[in-house]
Amino acid sequence: MTNEMMNRNDDLFNPMNFFNEVGNLGRDLFNGADNPMKTDVVEHDKDYQVTAEMPGFKKDDIHVDYRDDTLRISGTSNVDESTKDDQGRVLRQERSSQNVSRAFYLPNIDLKHVNAKYDNGILTLTLPKETEAEDNHKISID
Repeated sequence: MTNEMMNRNDDLFNPMNFFNEVGNLGRDLFNGADNPMKTDVVEHDKDYQVTAEMPGFKKDDIHVDYRDDTLRISGTSNVDESTKDDQGRVLRQERSSQNVSRAFYLPNIDLKHVNAKYDNGILTLTLPKETEAEDNHKISID
């Protein structure tokens, strides 16, 4: 049994393992591996399509805004349920509240034509790009 414990924890003392874990931490932070709001952002010629998984949230608990060329999505969910025995002790509580947020740099959005829909735990946003007015006006000379 002692050998099992030593073998199981051998990686804790391996100095090369430290660098592997630090590398994974950085990769996880940028990839959002621990973020419960998985989001897809797709750019098309005329718009951006953003799809975010937000199961268990009510539509009123989701906040979406756009400023400084950045789309921000946040949500707050409070669950006040717990399982209790006869003395009122909590036997197990895995859900209490959840706050999630994401931000994406998406420049030149036409805010007048943004479309947002929330259905079955999926938030879908269509953000049309502003059409650029052509600044080159050629003047013909007679």
